[in-house]
Amino acid sequence: MSFYRDVQSAVVRALAAETINNAGGCDFEPKVQTAKQKGEILGKEAAFLVDCMVFSRLHKNLSAPHWRALVAKYSTHTDRKHAAITEITRSYRSPAPERFRHCAIVTWAMPRLAGVEGKRSTNVLPAAWYEMDNWSDDPHPTKTQERWRRDIRKGLESAVNQALIEAQHILEDEGLLVANVA
Repeated sequence: MSFYRDVQSAVVRALAAETINNAGGCDFEPKVQTAKQKGEILGKEAAFLVDCMVFSRLHKNLSAPHWRALVAKYSTHTDRKHAAITEITRSYRSPAPERFRHCAIVTWAMPRLAGVEGKRSTNVLPAAWYEMDNWSDDPHPTKTQERWRRDIRKGLESAVNQALIEAQHILEDEGLLVANVA
């Protein structure tokens, strides 16, 4: 049985599942119990249950760096996203100064969004965060800053792509991806 059209949509839905209820986390037990009383688990409850199962499988089976990359990039859970960003910042190697590296990672994980001052999202930073000149107290040539930022983002995207490949293997093993028909 296939539920997801691609691995990215599966990851996004699974990471969003933990923020669906007010308590946070994939708290599907009450929904399952209610659905069982009515009969078969169908519709939204079934999809939510699968999303929670995928969250659990990915969290358990992906390496910590891969999990952090996906959470930093796709999670809507503010605390988990910030924790992942912090861990990535600690472990990420770059010739850029620490503050610059942190700002580059944060702005990659929380990109500027369309709308007035990004008010369409809860995970939006103040406009000054996106100004690269604010990322270091020491003067650095613009070309150097651009190279640092580009290399950091390229490395982060590579980590996400590797994590998505691993996640795809997990989801294929579970039979949760729609088969690609050419």
